[in-house]
Amino acid sequence: MRRATGCCVFLFCTTMIFTLACSSKKQPPAVPPVPVVVAAAVQKTIPIQVNAIGSVEAFQAISVRSQITGLITKVHFKEGQDVKKGDLLLDLDCRTNVAALRQAEATLLKDKAQAEKAKEDLRRYTILVEKDFVAKEQYDQVRANLASLEATVKADEANVQNNRVQVQYCSIYSPINGRTGRLEVDEGNMLKANDVEVVTINQIQPINVAFAIPEKDLPRVKKYFAEKKLEVDAFIPGEDRPETGELSFVDNAINTSTGTITLKGTFANQGKRLLPGQFVNVILTLASEPNAILIPSQGVEQGQAGQYVFVVKPDSTVEIRPVTIGTEIKGETVILKGLKAGERVVTDGQMRLLPGGKVVIKETK
Repeated sequence: MRRATGCCVFLFCTTMIFTLACSSKKQPPAVPPVPVVVAAAVQKTIPIQVNAIGSVEAFQAISVRSQITGLITKVHFKEGQDVKKGDLLLDLDCRTNVAALRQAEATLLKDKAQAEKAKEDLRRYTILVEKDFVAKEQYDQVRANLASLEATVKADEANVQNNRVQVQYCSIYSPINGRTGRLEVDEGNMLKANDVEVVTINQIQPINVAFAIPEKDLPRVKKYFAEKKLEVDAFIPGEDRPETGELSFVDNAINTSTGTITLKGTFANQGKRLLPGQFVNVILTLASEPNAILIPSQGVEQGQAGQYVFVVKPDSTVEIRPVTIGTEIKGETVILKGLKAGERVVTDGQMRLLPGGKVVIKETK
């Protein structure tokens, strides 16, 4: 009996020592919630758009050249000046051309006078030949002389007209509304006919923007383009305010090297902000899509299996949710599959998150 009691005392002491030893170890601290910024998925109508890089082109580009050889006597414009159709650009020394015109006009008057005399001769010879007072051969000669003089008069009239055109070429006018470029030949230099470009005039109101889109986007562009006018926005790099125009051209062939097709938009360019050769960001709007789900783009993460987001559940824990994304519009990404409107996703603080982990939502300023 005493031996059994000793064994019980030993077991009791051993148990107490073990219990005290275990209770003396520190418990692992609880993981604190991770502070995050969240945003709710929203449902709204969004535009269906195609983005591209475009280059600005003049609506018309005219290379001004002289049609005659002559000395530049006066330049009536400044480089970079806006001109209107019909504005005088250059004067050439046309004294020689004016003299040639005067000579041609004098020759025309002389030959007309001779033709009038030949007509009168033919009238008289017609009466005489009917009465057999002159030979038929003389009559035929007079008639041929008249025909020759009439042909000469027509040639003189053509020569006069040609010389008048040459005199008109002594003054060079703008053929379009536009903006002048660099003057390539200064006042006082001799110009040869059709030799060098004097100046280039670019029409910038309206103006075109050319851009290329992938071949895969062509069917839906053609579909909507056949139904209505399509809006094109051109953003100058570094500026938020776009120039707005409309789609005016779809090329008739796909570039097999790049797999793209060229389109053009025409812009009124009222503020003359777009200039030929400028690169712009282009957004072609095709239609509107209602009830689209959007979240801030910084909430989308990329994993080995694809895109995913951290969804904050009502109990303030997070879960990883795979999503299918669409286009990005002004800092927001369209979620095609995986989220519902109103669900909250983490947009900042994802690096410290684990599935099932607790979070605390930070207030954003």
